[in-house]
Amino acid sequence: MYRRLRTPSLWQEMNQLQREINSLFSSYGSPRLQSAPSYPSLNIWADEESVMVTAELPGVKAEDLDISVEGGSLTLSGIREPVELPDNGQVHRHERSHGKFTRNINLPFEVEVDQVEASLKNGVLHLRLPRAEADKPKKIAIQS
Repeated sequence: MYRRLRTPSLWQEMNQLQREINSLFSSYGSPRLQSAPSYPSLNIWADEESVMVTAELPGVKAEDLDISVEGGSLTLSGIREPVELPDNGQVHRHERSHGKFTRNINLPFEVEVDQVEASLKNGVLHLRLPRAEADKPKKIAIQS
């Protein structure tokens, strides 16, 4: 029995070349074309009674945070101080940024500003924002 050797077609070779070029450009894109990740990283979820927000803030002290709620918008701002190196220390890798930050989040509904609860534990900010009574859905009775 003889086998016929299959040589790749020109189209297969061109497709392979295109995949390799795309891979090259996606991994070495221009820094100004890549968007910076938002800081701090957030998780937000809601039920009918409140919105819960958690924010990762390693190295940030509670006194360096400013939390404000206005209308349906939550603003987290603060500052993360740089890590101080010893006199003979050398940086080998620097991935965590420092400095001022601000993050504005649109909430799914109006909240009771005077009842917002906030705690910072192990570098994670926990916020509970209760829904405003005026914003809660009302059941309407039908008269017959």
